[in-house]
Amino acid sequence: MPDAACKRGFSLTELLVALAILALLAAAAAPLWQRQIERTRRLDAIDALLRIAVAQERFYLENGRYAGSSELQAAPPAGLGVAGTERGYYALELRALAGDADSGYEARAVARQPGAQAEDEQCRMLALDSTGRRSAETSGGANSSEACWP
Repeated sequence: MPDAACKRGFSLTELLVALAILALLAAAAAPLWQRQIERTRRLDAIDALLRIAVAQERFYLENGRYAGSSELQAAPPAGLGVAGTERGYYALELRALAGDADSGYEARAVARQPGAQAEDEQCRMLALDSTGRRSAETSGGANSSEACWP
């Protein structure tokens, strides 16, 4: 015959304690999960910036200069053919270094406002220039390059 203690089950207090522990764990994990999602979405910007860099080098070989901002979306050979980031979390910009497309470029990916990546305060803007320099800025404009680039 089974023991009487085995038939007892859980008391309401035990169930509430277990639920409280689960709620605390979920509350602690949610911000970490959100930060990880933001970091993953940054790869959308990095991928687009690297595609621009490769397309710029190809454009330079064919034309003897880097493409300007008006040539970012135009299909090759007239432009770079980069319409945007793959997932659309960032808007792309292309700027000439020192005001001259012959001297170099800086490609920038800025988190769309409003958008899924708008809450990423640490890495609001990521950039890559023709010298290979990688940079990033917070929403306040402070340098956050070390934290944003892998």
